[in-house]
Amino acid sequence: ATTGWGTALGVIRELHERGALDVVYVDETRPLLQGARLTAWELEREGIDYRVQADGAAASTILRGLVDFAIIGADRIARNGDSANKIGSVGVALACQAAGIPFMVAAPSSTVDLDTASGEEIEIELRDGAEVTQLAGVNIAPMGAQGFNPAFDVTPAKYISAIVTEKCVVEPKDSPDVSALVNGVNK
Repeated sequence: ATTGWGTALGVIRELHERGALDVVYVDETRPLLQGARLTAWELEREGIDYRVQADGAAASTILRGLVDFAIIGADRIARNGDSANKIGSVGVALACQAAGIPFMVAAPSSTVDLDTASGEEIEIELRDGAEVTQLAGVNIAPMGAQGFNPAFDVTPAKYISAIVTEKCVVEPKDSPDVSALVNGVNK
């Protein structure tokens, strides 16, 4: 990704500096726990108040009114604004839609793939099933269980309120082409 603006953490950092942020709910991001290990570490280092929660708690936290908006990163953004990110992202987007709150994607402009028309063209990596059937090498599921472990999901642009890069902000619901994210012209 990147170490500056154009990331979800960059937006969170800016809101914190402006005094406009109370607490960040960090999904643990199973099975590799990037949220619990990396995002929480960054927030701790910045002195930003946060809570690590189980991935399965995200929708409930949103629907209980504890969240004003959600922001995620992206590993790839298609030309139409569909965004691929860690598995579970689309569930957060759907919960935000149900709660009537904004769901934003923040990523470096290098993440935008104008050669990919839509999220339907984004190949989803399937990781080793043992990552979800074992914990620290110990089986947590029955011995015969087969793990299904997609690393990413795709959030359709219609559920995304805004996409933020270091160059500009685009509202994909209003624009079927997010090339401005690369060119730096707000749409």
